[in-house]
Amino acid sequence: MRIAFYAPMKPPDHPVPSGDRHLARLLMTALRHAGHTPELISHFVSRDGTGNPERQARLKTLGDKLADRLVNQLAARPIEERPQAWLTYHLYHKAPDWLGPKIADTFHIPYLVAEASSAPKQAGGRWDIGYRGANAAIARADAILTLNSDDWDCLQPLVQEPVLHRRLLPFVDAAAFEPARARRENLRNGYAQKGGWHPDTVLLLAVGMMRPGAKAKSYALLAEALEKIPGDNWRLLVAGDGTARAEITQQMETAAPGKVVFLGALDAPALAEAYAASDMLVWPAMDEAFGIALLEAQAAGLPVVAGKQRGVPDIVSSGVTGLLPAPGDATAFAAAVQSLIDDPEKRDRLGAAAARRVREQYDVPVAAERLDATLKTVAMVVRAT
Repeated sequence: MRIAFYAPMKPPDHPVPSGDRHLARLLMTALRHAGHTPELISHFVSRDGTGNPERQARLKTLGDKLADRLVNQLAARPIEERPQAWLTYHLYHKAPDWLGPKIADTFHIPYLVAEASSAPKQAGGRWDIGYRGANAAIARADAILTLNSDDWDCLQPLVQEPVLHRRLLPFVDAAAFEPARARRENLRNGYAQKGGWHPDTVLLLAVGMMRPGAKAKSYALLAEALEKIPGDNWRLLVAGDGTARAEITQQMETAAPGKVVFLGALDAPALAEAYAASDMLVWPAMDEAFGIALLEAQAAGLPVVAGKQRGVPDIVSSGVTGLLPAPGDATAFAAAVQSLIDDPEKRDRLGAAAARRVREQYDVPVAAERLDATLKTVAMVVRAT
């Protein structure tokens, strides 16, 4: 099936890395794995991050024009080259979908949305135009795929039968981490030689963009927790970069002098090596839907210490694949990290369970199967109407 794929917040070929971009790419990978042909149908970014009604109005007008143009372009194609379904990834009040519903209506094809959310508190506020636009698209959807267990409660009042709702758990390509895992000891020795510490030093890893907002909150709480972890038998590797790097670097170095190594932004192979060399992922995940790094770390065989909030418990099983202290509690977070520093057998047990669980529940083939079944079901429903 030919699938028109659209990500109004950030297209999958955007130059700036992020978890959002990464998951968009993974969705296209999963569609191909299932035998479908996804096409990035538009690069139009509808996001307004400032809450500017005038900008939102302009984006809506531009979106309407682009939708008309896209209708004409697709109509000019041979029938076999037109999309047979439309999938929009990550739409909400800041990034509504002004394109998909019109194309789906014009060509009578299924309209699917993945990781959509609705925030009723935005009604009448600075993002009211985007809020109403996103809600209209959600209400139009033939199928909704939720990646976060928190989202459906707000989506359900917008939809009517026969909309198809399916849980699509966040996922990663687990096979991508296997080559680095096979070189774990060599990678650890390399970090130790470069950093000047003993190879048996416990390596903590944090992965996150360094930007204001939720990421900065997580780094701040992590720094607070590091102050409470004594001893010289551990180091923290930090993979990430961004506009808040100077502030975050100062926080970390003040909290744990001489124990933090900043790796900068890493490409996928280098990040896989950082996972493979480390002993655990530590990330408070403040105000985050779930955090793709939490899954990547588990795929690489690492236990995770993360704050127990929002969608994090969906992908990290407390006591099985990691530890989930109370959100925002630096003391509890530090205690959880310390417990894994002190217990290598527990780290190994949790890490092995994490890798196994990702392969069983959060891998590309699992997501591909769920996407394929959803597409086939909703296509039958739409054809019947």
